[in-house]
Amino acid sequence: MIALLCAAVFDLILSGGRVMDGTGAPWFRADVGIRADTIAAIGDLSQSKARRRVRLGDLALSPGFIDLLGQSELNALIDPREESKVRQGITTELTGEGISPAPTNAAWIHEQEPWLRKYRLKIDWTDLSGYFRRLQKARPSINEALLVGAGQVRGIVLGFKDVQPDDKQLARMQKLVDAAMRQGAFGVSSGLIYQPGSFARTPELIALAKIAAKHGGIYATHIRSESKKIADALEEAFTIAREARVPVEIWHLKISGRANWGRMKEVIGRIEAARAAGLDVTADMYPWIASANGLDASIPDWAHEGGVDAMVARIRDPAQRAKMIREIDPELHAEDILLLSAVNPEVKKLVGKRLDAAARDLGKTPAEALVDLVAMDRANVGVARFGMSEEDVRLGLSQPWVAMDTDYGAMAIDGPFAAEGSAHPRAFASTARILGHYARDERLFSMEEAVRKMTSLPARRLGLQDRGLIRVGMKADLVAFDPATVRDTATFEKPMAYPEGIPYVVVNGKIVLDNGKRTKERPGRPLRHLP
Repeated sequence: MIALLCAAVFDLILSGGRVMDGTGAPWFRADVGIRADTIAAIGDLSQSKARRRVRLGDLALSPGFIDLLGQSELNALIDPREESKVRQGITTELTGEGISPAPTNAAWIHEQEPWLRKYRLKIDWTDLSGYFRRLQKARPSINEALLVGAGQVRGIVLGFKDVQPDDKQLARMQKLVDAAMRQGAFGVSSGLIYQPGSFARTPELIALAKIAAKHGGIYATHIRSESKKIADALEEAFTIAREARVPVEIWHLKISGRANWGRMKEVIGRIEAARAAGLDVTADMYPWIASANGLDASIPDWAHEGGVDAMVARIRDPAQRAKMIREIDPELHAEDILLLSAVNPEVKKLVGKRLDAAARDLGKTPAEALVDLVAMDRANVGVARFGMSEEDVRLGLSQPWVAMDTDYGAMAIDGPFAAEGSAHPRAFASTARILGHYARDERLFSMEEAVRKMTSLPARRLGLQDRGLIRVGMKADLVAFDPATVRDTATFEKPMAYPEGIPYVVVNGKIVLDNGKRTKERPGRPLRHLP
């Protein structure tokens, strides 16, 4: 066996690194040999031949990082380099937060029209199989796994109104989920503060989650509240887990709002109790005290009914605009909202300012400015919301069942998305912040545990049998990083900056980052869930 191993020719050998294999166990020295897209040998390969040998020295070698909420489903078609993911060592992402690229129809395409027009993207598919064909043709740089959105199928069957499905409509929604699962979706997802997903009641979500469970999939959720009503929101997630008999992933776990700071201990206690009772509930987080979403998330639910055009029309009606402002004002902390992106050039001039400062520039109150900016940019304004405490973030990240997400689509410091001019730093720096700041500098957990949170833990949640560990026979998704120097460089002031200390990234056996330089390889794949 040893003679055969030595005689074997490998396409690539990564030699001498500190192997952090993804299990959380202490690192060990070894060479890793790759043939085609697969790890073929681990051990002493000093006498083996290879078409390329990379000597790692004191670099750590880990499985490729897995982003449990990546948001690149359309970005990957526009800029398939997916640079901000690659340079973080992310080799696989899960995406589809409540809405998904498929199934789709003309009404959904219309909702996205300004963004699609800006990036010259034509949606020429209707189902998940069609989307996967388009993705494969684009040649993405990393692997993409998809969930089917509960809000997506709701929009197709019920439109964008606050209505409840009858039995026939619910059966049609279930059929759409079933088709997506058969075409490779990893489960069903919900975004319960976003419309039309927020109009769904718990029985509807249970019915859709049951279809995902039937195919061995998961239910992932942006829960209905991450602030004062978080206990009720968690209980809803637990009810869905119990009734649908489905694994549940709570996306971007957090406790928001200054009045709620310190409640992460309560949140963790509730999840631990659910797990102790036999519910398969886990979570993921990004390592920052600010979240990011659309400015229109602050608009009351009722004003979203009917879609973006209907919401804009309501804002332009004086009586309804006044009602929105009255409802928004008591909960608004404008100084905690940073404008990140916009499509409309007039709105884009305000990017980089806090909402209170933008309101002063416009000569309006913050609530007035909020609704008017939403209308001006047809709900395309992206914002960061500084609503979390560092103590709560640390406590959440330290839980052994909490994995990593970026909750941001792939970008680059050049190319089509660079024109945005801004982003949330989590888009560029989440993995490096976990490794450098929280593991090495703060010693919140070991470096090996940080790796586990970004590799085998999310792989297990998705049921990926061939990724997330350094083992013979696993796919060759690998990252080499320097434990001594890896660090995030992106800030809220200058977020579009790649991390330091991650010189090598391998996706499906191909080197995509070579000693810090990007190669022309784009070996990513659509990943299809197999029941």
